[in-house]
Amino acid sequence: MSIKPTILVTNDDGINAPGIRALISVMAEIGEVIVVAPDSPQSAMGHAITINSTIYLNKISGENTAITEYSCSGTPVDCVKLAVNEILKKKPDLCVSGVNHGSNSSINVIYSGTMSAAVEAGIEGIPAIGFSLLDYDWNADFEQIKPYIKKIALEVLAKKLTEGTVLNVNFPKLKTNEIKGIKICRQAKAIWMEKFDKRQTPYGKDYYWLTGEFVNQDKGEDTDEWALAHGYISIVPVQFDLTAHHAIAQLNTWNL
Repeated sequence: MSIKPTILVTNDDGINAPGIRALISVMAEIGEVIVVAPDSPQSAMGHAITINSTIYLNKISGENTAITEYSCSGTPVDCVKLAVNEILKKKPDLCVSGVNHGSNSSINVIYSGTMSAAVEAGIEGIPAIGFSLLDYDWNADFEQIKPYIKKIALEVLAKKLTEGTVLNVNFPKLKTNEIKGIKICRQAKAIWMEKFDKRQTPYGKDYYWLTGEFVNQDKGEDTDEWALAHGYISIVPVQFDLTAHHAIAQLNTWNL
């Protein structure tokens, strides 16, 4: 009898988000599932950790009583750290994060709590995947992408990942029969052109709302943005070694 893999599930939209509930249901078909996720939305938290306040961890009753679930008052990265150090007796065979309500393609990966949770698992030596659907609607249809989630997760479990690498998977907002397939991509060069909407409270105190426009500066046809725009699921291998290796030779020529 084969032993089922242990799978850690987390996200940044909160433990009650439809995206994570869909992800839990798929992972339950594959292995033994442990859920540790924020008790409230933590979108765009990046790789933040909690160091100046307490963190609360509460065991809860999920939809499936066979699955152990914990809600955490901290960030997505806190969730992974607590799972590995306090809950699990050994490191899981896989960590999956999401499914995020909205895109984490291109530069969004830098700000994403979803991907930061996956990256933290990767730092711990755990194969990890971040999943996102390009639909910000709370009631987005996650059923259509479940077969792809399962396929990708099974491949990672079977083939493993290169050390220091996690996967950033984004799904276009399309019906299953409209998705053309999966493309392995690079991250597109894009930026957010931020604007701050300055307003005042009734008491005259200034406050700001961050707004902005996403600008894709990359015309390449091997990018995640191109793939998503043309009906493909994008998979970008992401590394957490931020060293700009190509710049080392140049810096060594400086008079330092």
